[in-house]
Amino acid sequence: MKKLQYIIFAGVLLIIAGSCGKSLNNTVGGEVVGERSSSWAEPKPYGMVLVSRGSLDMGVSEGDSLWDIQANSKGISVDNFWMDETEVTNSKYRQFVYWVRDSIIRERLASPEYGNDETFKIDVDEYGDPVKPHLDWSKRIPTRNLLDEEIAAINSIYHVHPITGESYLDPMQMNFMYEWYDHTEAAKRRYRLNPNDRILNTDITPNLEEVIMISKDTAYVDESGIPINETIVRPLSSLYDFVHTKITNIYPDTTVWVNDFKNAYNEPYMRLYFSHPGYNEYPVVGVTWEQATAFCHWRTIFYYMGQKKGSRRIEPYRLPTEAEYEFAARNGRTENKYPWDIQGTQTSKGCFMANFKPGEGNYTKDGNMIPAKVASYSPNDFGVYDLAGNVAEWTSTAYTESGLENMSDMNPDLKYNAAKEDPYASKKKVVKGGSWKDVGMYIRADMREGEYQNQPRSYIGFRCVRTQLGFAKSKK
Repeated sequence: MKKLQYIIFAGVLLIIAGSCGKSLNNTVGGEVVGERSSSWAEPKPYGMVLVSRGSLDMGVSEGDSLWDIQANSKGISVDNFWMDETEVTNSKYRQFVYWVRDSIIRERLASPEYGNDETFKIDVDEYGDPVKPHLDWSKRIPTRNLLDEEIAAINSIYHVHPITGESYLDPMQMNFMYEWYDHTEAAKRRYRLNPNDRILNTDITPNLEEVIMISKDTAYVDESGIPINETIVRPLSSLYDFVHTKITNIYPDTTVWVNDFKNAYNEPYMRLYFSHPGYNEYPVVGVTWEQATAFCHWRTIFYYMGQKKGSRRIEPYRLPTEAEYEFAARNGRTENKYPWDIQGTQTSKGCFMANFKPGEGNYTKDGNMIPAKVASYSPNDFGVYDLAGNVAEWTSTAYTESGLENMSDMNPDLKYNAAKEDPYASKKKVVKGGSWKDVGMYIRADMREGEYQNQPRSYIGFRCVRTQLGFAKSKK
């Protein structure tokens, strides 16, 4: 009998229920005074700081013929957002990996093929009414006095290396399935379900028979247990056409230390950097844009798992846009090229302001060889660390040579969810901040690079942001 391969499904489609039965008694002498509702101040998210709204001239404002850099600045404004103080660390990313691991183990403990213990899944609510089956995270995975079927379920996710004999977590099984609702596409007028709403010009008669085609990402597991991601095109029929599903293998590629540097002895980093506790507080690397995006979705799900039923909604965790990253990395000021207020990379006393490559082949002059422990250097004015150097960071923005030309000047961004069938050149995302392997020019906040969204690197990591709910004063 074929063994089933379980992939954890975690949806983030948020349905907001409207209130009903409220009395409209907020009247003062028949005047309209507005609906009364409870006030709410969004609590500060753990490990994040607020980047207050502001404006600047984004991009390079002065050309440099020596480096073949063209001036292409544009005035933009961004709204308030929370930003991680540091890059996501190995320790935090391992929490994601272990959550997926434990989810798969729980699925198998509940499966008739392995543990056959139905108590690991919840299929009724507290009132006994049926609900969509989901894992019971309050039930612990057994560790003592294990039955044979429990041992099989737990050991099925580990392998033994045929040469070294070491037991290791199987990276190929670390698959995370999630879904999201594309609010932006669903809001576009051309995708309105009612044809009469697609055209406002009353001189034009809407074509009620017009078929609107929609592109939808979907994912499933085939009969062999192999995860399949594909993009389908079909006629628009309901809001569910804007619900996308993705399966991502989320284990970092630890071989990047060897593949990024030819003819170099980086084997210890390949074996130890992600897994050894000595590197817990170092930025995770070897993650693709797709994996970083999956982490953001999981982080939102994990947040709600820790909240009481009926708690207030938050904006989802996500990758920063290119504009948000640059705004934070320039302290919200056009005149800044770096996260600090001096124009160079060293203080007057010769102290380095970031982890980068100060000289040809000299990685250690700034005190580090590879990525430094997060927060090793001083934060910027917003309280954010390592926005220049250490590791370059993924943004949500699609990379094009035209850069800012195709973006709005208000909360600018350029999104393109490339389908599998699209040309590979269309699958680049903007990377910002420069890294430990770059010279001082390329860790400037006004510089940008592009990398393929499925390409892991030993010098690219990421951090999360979250749009702030409510108001905050603009940075002066």
